[in-house]
Amino acid sequence: MARQTTGQITRLGTLKNLLQRFAFLSLIAITFALMLIGKADTVLVERARIAITDAVVPILRVLSQPANAIAESIANFRELAAIREQNSALRDANEQLLQWQAIAQKLESENRSLKSLLALVPEPTAAFVSARVVGDTGGTFAQSILVTAGASDGVGKGDVVTTGEGLVGRVLQAGVHSSRVLLITDINSRIPVIVGEGANRAILVGDNGLRPRLLYVGAKTSIAPGDKVTTSGDAEAFPPGIPVGRVARVQDGVIEIEPFVSRDKLQHVRLVNYGLAGILNATGAEARK
Repeated sequence: MARQTTGQITRLGTLKNLLQRFAFLSLIAITFALMLIGKADTVLVERARIAITDAVVPILRVLSQPANAIAESIANFRELAAIREQNSALRDANEQLLQWQAIAQKLESENRSLKSLLALVPEPTAAFVSARVVGDTGGTFAQSILVTAGASDGVGKGDVVTTGEGLVGRVLQAGVHSSRVLLITDINSRIPVIVGEGANRAILVGDNGLRPRLLYVGAKTSIAPGDKVTTSGDAEAFPPGIPVGRVARVQDGVIEIEPFVSRDKLQHVRLVNYGLAGILNATGAEARK
């Protein structure tokens, strides 16, 4: 009886080792198969990725709610201590804003009058939706986030993504109920910008790090730390004037930019359709042809 038990244990151990080896080889085979499918049929992979994103986003949304609730409670508790001082400051600011409002209304009336004289063609009206960030896929090889708004909400590929502080990025993929946003720090991001009061033009390029860099800057261009960086509106990629960041470091021909928007603090974003053709939309149209 003891010999039979020992033999059974030996056979079970051998069978277990064979199953482990087979599972490992199966994983390798599946990996190579997925790589081949991705190379052979990019449209199929793109559709599968969007479908997976739509399926995962509701789960991420549920999982993120408790953490968001705790974070909001802590933030509210900290703000209670400064409410009285803030109220006093807000009263003063409100009086100043009322004065500026009167000036702005006067300037707006003058502006309308001058535009009517010039027969100026108005720019397209921007349409936007706000969404919550439920996933951060940032890593060594990609810098993107997932948001809870998609094609059913009017979001499209190429829409500009911002916060109250400045530019976040652009919609790379729009599913039915979710979208993937390419951040300005991603290595595939290219943004025409204007730097400083001298309106020096350059291209903001991400490198998957915390600070994107400026390329194609003129040899005689004077750029110093602290200069503000905004979108230029060139190539219909982004509308002009959106805040991007400030020059953080200039050394050995390398110009690094500190973005106004920190990826780690993103909770809600605004997805805006400015009615521009844009680089991403143009690229998508060529691909469909």
